[in-house]
Amino acid sequence: MTSLSLATILQASLLLTGTDDYAEAHHVVTQTGRPMVVMVGADWCPACQVMDKTVIPQVRQRGLLRRVAFAHVNLDQERDLGQELTAGGPIPQLLMYRRTLGGWKMRRIIGGQSVETVESFIKEGLALDEEAKKSEAAKPASSHPSASGKNGAPETKPSKTPG
Repeated sequence: MTSLSLATILQASLLLTGTDDYAEAHHVVTQTGRPMVVMVGADWCPACQVMDKTVIPQVRQRGLLRRVAFAHVNLDQERDLGQELTAGGPIPQLLMYRRTLGGWKMRRIIGGQSVETVESFIKEGLALDEEAKKSEAAKPASSHPSASGKNGAPETKPSKTPG
């Protein structure tokens, strides 16, 4: 079985089971190169609960999460991972990672967000990913693209790859 077939099966199983496990989503990202969106929140956080129970399900229902690997990290259950992803900052945070020839790029939005804002954030990240892939295909391997986010979501290179 090819790695692309395996990645497709894994992505389909993620969609069918509804699991938002970070490790599984990260595996899909490494196999497919698909961008990864991570929601970091906690059970005690009212804005996180709104994102978890209202916003993210609506984004999922509209189909946008099918274009990315999605993971949910609960700080109450995965404190070390959550702290690393948020850099100890406030929650909820929505992070989007994408792999480029120059390394991992990350964008984030902080705080409770509307469905429209989350969709815009993801669509902008997907557009940046498409643009970078086209640019990378046209450049020699030694060139490294750079991009910046919009709407207060700057792209930065994280200290580590997601994982």
